[in-house]
Amino acid sequence: MNLRNYLNIDKDSGFFMKNVKEKTHYIAVTGIVQKNDKFLICKRGPTEKVFPNKWCVPGGKVEMNDFVNSPKDTNDHWFDVFEKVLIREIKEETDLEIKNIGYVSNLAFIRPNGFSTIIVSMFADHDSGVVKIDGEELVDYAWVTLEEAKDYDLIENIYEQMEKVAKNF
Repeated sequence: MNLRNYLNIDKDSGFFMKNVKEKTHYIAVTGIVQKNDKFLICKRGPTEKVFPNKWCVPGGKVEMNDFVNSPKDTNDHWFDVFEKVLIREIKEETDLEIKNIGYVSNLAFIRPNGFSTIIVSMFADHDSGVVKIDGEELVDYAWVTLEEAKDYDLIENIYEQMEKVAKNF
């Protein structure tokens, strides 16, 4: 097979970025972590490319290394990738251990570089540990009630997802 046809490269421009952007997505997993009746929120650093200085919940992108170097759960597949990514991201970003992970919702947005991002929002209970942040990617944190969360400059949709967790889980 011709590599140009395989990659679906436009014959006129020799550039296939349009097709890549159309079919490639970042996938991120975020976690609404509860401890008693409070939620963990974190403030993004001023140098973050997306939503700098906004309050969010911890999480991050799915990376191939999150599963490819692990044993497969079937002949061809890995199970519970989102849960494993959330555990890793919460530990990396906050030094917390979590448990009782579940699904909240999903959403999509377009990043400044033009690529779409699919965000899978999960919830979890705090299991152990005290929050420690790096001061670069995340610069502050707070444990807040739903009412207290209204006083923070949250990324849109975070409050609604916290509210959904409070009502349903």
